[in-house]
Amino acid sequence: MSDKHEMGLIGLAVMGQNLVMNMADHGFSVAVYNRTYAVTEQFLAGPAESFDNIFGFEKLEDFVASLKRPRKIMLMVKAGAVVDRVIEQLLPLLEEGDIIIDGGNSYYGDTNRRAAELKEKGILFVGSGVSGGEEGARRGPSLMPGGNKEAWEAVKPVFQIISAQAGDEPCCDWVGEDGAGHFVKMVHNGIEYGDMQLICEAYQLMGEGLGLSADKMAAIFGEWNKGDLDSYLVEITADILSYKEEGGPLVDKILDTAGQKGTGKWTGITALDKGVPLTLIAEAVYSRCVSALKDERVRASKVYEGPRKELGEGGEFNESFTEDFVAQVGKALLASKIISYAQGFMLMREAAREYGWDLNYGGIALMWRGGCIIRSTFLGKIREAYDKNAKLENLLLDDYFSDKISDCQDSWRKVVMKAVEWGIPVPAMSSALSFFDSYRSARLPSNLLQAQRDYFGAHTYERTDKPRGEFFHTNWTGKGGDVSSSTYNV
Repeated sequence: MSDKHEMGLIGLAVMGQNLVMNMADHGFSVAVYNRTYAVTEQFLAGPAESFDNIFGFEKLEDFVASLKRPRKIMLMVKAGAVVDRVIEQLLPLLEEGDIIIDGGNSYYGDTNRRAAELKEKGILFVGSGVSGGEEGARRGPSLMPGGNKEAWEAVKPVFQIISAQAGDEPCCDWVGEDGAGHFVKMVHNGIEYGDMQLICEAYQLMGEGLGLSADKMAAIFGEWNKGDLDSYLVEITADILSYKEEGGPLVDKILDTAGQKGTGKWTGITALDKGVPLTLIAEAVYSRCVSALKDERVRASKVYEGPRKELGEGGEFNESFTEDFVAQVGKALLASKIISYAQGFMLMREAAREYGWDLNYGGIALMWRGGCIIRSTFLGKIREAYDKNAKLENLLLDDYFSDKISDCQDSWRKVVMKAVEWGIPVPAMSSALSFFDSYRSARLPSNLLQAQRDYFGAHTYERTDKPRGEFFHTNWTGKGGDVSSSTYNV
């Protein structure tokens, strides 16, 4: 075997190790390097012991020198300053045309910067989203590469063969220039936050609201996974709810405080910066923040009594009601999920407009069909929607999704109303419904809001009886002036 290897990977944590073995499974010769050489030795003597095409190096110079030109070096290190440090260490060792691939969860703004800086030095940079967790990395992740387009032809043969496959198509394709790949991965993670929160709300409605056992809910999620809600997250929820420890459901023993690594927060902040109403994903992030207030919530529960003390009165929880309500929760979950994806694609459209990216929305849906955490049958319908109309303004305007929303709407409203009546929080489902009602409204009360802004700040307004783009200011009190504001904004 040649001593020049086809791929190099730096960073042998769980994801890095599994990607290396995935590449090796497909016949690629892979060089590996880790800042701590002991980790490399443990990997080679342990998980990689049976491979004859994985090679470890103690010195970074030897690692780089072992690679075929153009060198393709994938970084699987902690996002942020660590990525910049590794790039700085690599630069003196690289030659023009070599390729650095950042496969971590980097912020897309950092990827924009790195792509521009490295281009000036003649180094090609790829920022790639990698989704699917440990199992995905090992058996086939969803890969979302973006950055310097010149690198794609060199990276493509590796990425498309190691990625998950949806039918006979790889869940990997070129996303766009600069930070487009990491932007799409960021939105993916935001949608993941939304999906998980929606499932948790359905779980609480059925568990606390209806008093269903974990086993019963596992069976319900299992049934849902056979229909429109068929997805990885619904599938694993059924598995989690049926898992026992010491004779009882393990899920009941898990502390109700959720962690987060920041990508959902980035999605919400980016949406605010770009003026895109990503309400459901924002609520999913806030829900994790509320969950972290465990001690305060326990104290508050002793101060306030909600309406749930009356649950069960009036014969509400007979078998017929329970069956009907479970079906309604399923429809509310589906409708809210549609809103989450619609909002995510709205954010990508705005970013594409702002940055000049030519995003293939149907292709992005395909990339998410396999390997990633939000993989689902549902994504095939998104691809079909954009295949029919590449310039589709919003998923909610596609016939399939509008029909589904119309079918679910009555159940969705009943579930949200019942949650309010029971005192069970459903921030994601209710924000999704509120967004839908706003989106379908030809007229909103923002006319009053604009009048308020003009009253206290002379911010001006447009009129319905005048051409768009013509602005007016009123001296509402007779004590103000006729000069409108140009700098002060609220």
